[in-house]
Amino acid sequence: MRFFVTTPLPEPGMTLLREAGTVVVPERSPDLGEVCASGEYDVVVAQLTDVFDADVLAGARLRGISNYAVGYDNIDVAAATRRGIRVCNTPSVLTDATADVAMLLILATARRCVEADAFVRAGRFTGWEPSLLLGGDVSGASLGLAGFGRIARAVARRALAFGMTVRCTSRRPVDEPGVERVGWDELVERSDFLSLHVPLTAETRHLVDASVLRRMKRSAILINTARGPVVDERALVEALQSGEIAGAGLDVYEDEPRLAPGLADLPNTTLLPHVGSATRSVRAKMAESCARNAIALASGAAVRVVNPEAAA
Repeated sequence: MRFFVTTPLPEPGMTLLREAGTVVVPERSPDLGEVCASGEYDVVVAQLTDVFDADVLAGARLRGISNYAVGYDNIDVAAATRRGIRVCNTPSVLTDATADVAMLLILATARRCVEADAFVRAGRFTGWEPSLLLGGDVSGASLGLAGFGRIARAVARRALAFGMTVRCTSRRPVDEPGVERVGWDELVERSDFLSLHVPLTAETRHLVDASVLRRMKRSAILINTARGPVVDERALVEALQSGEIAGAGLDVYEDEPRLAPGLADLPNTTLLPHVGSATRSVRAKMAESCARNAIALASGAAVRVVNPEAAA
């Protein structure tokens, strides 16, 4: 088996691949089109920052692409399917870690933790004051979940434990105790916290735009642990600057690693560097899943793929 690994995986991923076959890791950023078309590899083991668009895949001679991520919006799945290339991702293993970060962003943004930390480090804390850094309530507040997949369900369970009212949008019926399914407009208008849990597609790109931000409560906080382009980031900056909404907690960005102008200067934000799945155990499990997917793809074995219509 022949594997091209764009960026080394955490262990045990690399060991599993080397035990299964030949592994090539480039010294510098590769030309993915050349790699895919070379015929030298069965599977490319990719990161979410590696873009496999229709041009890259036009002459591809691969059995599969194993993506080290739960998402796969970096891959033109339709183009891969036309070439008979199966595509795998790593769902499930990062559900709880990402849900923890979504809850972290809710708490940190509502209670102004970044501001408070900077306040103490700057030597400005001189003792308790009745009105020092007052924040918003989480217990008793309304949480709106855009989407209701694995991660959103895990966030809902955490939020209910904090005494929040939880609503969601979903294409399918919702059977989670304590969670009410509502329409998108109602979710936007009634939520104290609006948390995004949808994949990035043509339909969800800029799902939260200027018009949606205007309809949110002025006291509302936007949370995004999904994909950056789900939010129109420039419109978000304007809404935060003008007070249309109260704050935002973000782990992903529209044009990573760059931020929209002005975003980093806003005190009413909590900004994390895409660390939703960043625990040692989760990244190791992701690496193991990614490597085993790659081995199955290379051997033609049965494996869960995102495009089952592609040839084995």
